[in-house]
Amino acid sequence: MNGKANMLLQADPSHITYTENLQKFLRLPQGGKIIAEYIWVDSEGGVRSKSRTLDAKDTDYTPAELPMWNFDGSSTGQAPGENSDIYLQPVAVFPDPFRGTPNILVLAECLNNDGTPNKYNHRHECAKLMEAHAEHKPWFGLEQEYTLLDLNDRPYGWPKNGYPAPQGPYYCGVGAGKVVMRDIVEAHYKCCLYAGVKISGTNAEVMPAQWEYQVGPCEGIEMGDHLWLSRFLLHRVAEEFGAKVSFDPKPIPGDWNGAGLHSNFSTKEMREEGGMKHIEAAIKKLESRHAEHIAVYGEGNEKRLTGRHETGSIDTFSYGVANRGASIRIPRECAAKGYGYFEDRRPASNADPYQITGIIMETCFGAVSE
Repeated sequence: MNGKANMLLQADPSHITYTENLQKFLRLPQGGKIIAEYIWVDSEGGVRSKSRTLDAKDTDYTPAELPMWNFDGSSTGQAPGENSDIYLQPVAVFPDPFRGTPNILVLAECLNNDGTPNKYNHRHECAKLMEAHAEHKPWFGLEQEYTLLDLNDRPYGWPKNGYPAPQGPYYCGVGAGKVVMRDIVEAHYKCCLYAGVKISGTNAEVMPAQWEYQVGPCEGIEMGDHLWLSRFLLHRVAEEFGAKVSFDPKPIPGDWNGAGLHSNFSTKEMREEGGMKHIEAAIKKLESRHAEHIAVYGEGNEKRLTGRHETGSIDTFSYGVANRGASIRIPRECAAKGYGYFEDRRPASNADPYQITGIIMETCFGAVSE
């Protein structure tokens, strides 16, 4: 039995897109039009989207050429019913791997009707910080962990009335009984590459049905844009397989590693000879604002940052070379060379990449005045 047929047995087929049947319609000509899928972040850190038709053009659309749009913010928790219009300001454009060329995906910021950023729009402040400190050439690489669940919120591959064997054989595993749902992982990887997302790799994680992919290096605001688009693509791919994607930092209680969004960071100064002094200076600044970082590093992170399972304690800041039980890890190679980058291991898998990258810039280089 092939992988897809097996998955159809695991999930209710009535909830699964019949992709093969859809293909004949996707190949139909579009009469000089394109479909633009507008994507935004909602009040709960999820993604929403809706489509509109635009005229095809000889060159690619830029964000500035795309029309602003709007949606009912009262239905997404982003506005009250009596003043519900929220505007969508295009900020990044990607090729659409689902509908194919020339259709596009449009990442958009949410603005209130007076033009101010919506309270759940964390990109706006992040972009200001990146622009103000652009001379430092900040590079980010984020490691997105997630868990694939069936429609009953049970991790795929887990026994119906129990737990799998202890973690050990699953990390970077190969073979039946070690990994599950690789077809979703592979499909997501290809979609990211098609869309131009700077995905740099993927691997199975330590808990069955838990996976990770990495995005980066990206400079400045591009990191948040590409990570959010990659999350949209993952949800969209999993939808076609009848699977749920969980970014919960501890989706299953027990003796399992949680799910994080380890954040790698460097500046031009850190990447050059003698850069270790800049890395150490940044770590000292991060230590002084540990509580502020934890506050924006994801919901439910206290279930994950316990000091066990390759984490530091949520109440204590620590750092070390090659230490995965610390808040900040300096890779051994970087310590040996004396320059490079560091890894902030505190962010949870459900954290907002705009908030993560923004507060790192603010802590290292200062806030931006209005």
